[in-house]
Amino acid sequence: MKRTALRSHSPSVEVSTRETPVPDAARRAPPAAVEVLDFTSIFRDNAPFVWRLLRRLGVAERDLPDVAQEVFVVVHRNLPGFEGRSSVRTWVYGICVRAAADHRRRAHVRREVPDGGLPDDGAPAPQEEALDLERARATLDRLLSQLDPDKRAVYVLFEIEQVPMEDVARAVGCPTQTAYSRYYAAREHMHAAARRLRLRGRST
Repeated sequence: MKRTALRSHSPSVEVSTRETPVPDAARRAPPAAVEVLDFTSIFRDNAPFVWRLLRRLGVAERDLPDVAQEVFVVVHRNLPGFEGRSSVRTWVYGICVRAAADHRRRAHVRREVPDGGLPDDGAPAPQEEALDLERARATLDRLLSQLDPDKRAVYVLFEIEQVPMEDVARAVGCPTQTAYSRYYAAREHMHAAARRLRLRGRST
């Protein structure tokens, strides 16, 4: 039996080009909500990093609580005006760098260099390992203290904290190429200082 194709004007077939009606509730739905930044969450997610970064930037152990508090006071005060031009973490980087720089400029701050003392011979193994880690940290802090503040900030963020260089540049407020130049200079200085330290250790 031969089939006859249905025509679009056939009463049994209706071809509609109209859009599917949208419910009134959907029409009134607001656009996707913008992420609301919560200070408590920012503090929880960044407090350990802030503490560690400030130490690497030269803030003495005894002053860390006060300077870390200053960082989060600035975060809390400026959070309503944060425009999202960078990530929250990058924004916090910059606040830490400026807080550490302000701290170093204060006249009452004493220059503090860890002594890196040797552990007691009779220390138990777990304690000895902890002291080895502390001694390594003190050596790193001593080498970092030889860098000028600009190079130190870039080196700490990029080399130690593994922050992308574009974010480092935003945090310290310089062009990316300048940040790379500071990093290369700091890396060369750190390598040279480490070599001198090893040679000194062999000669003693």
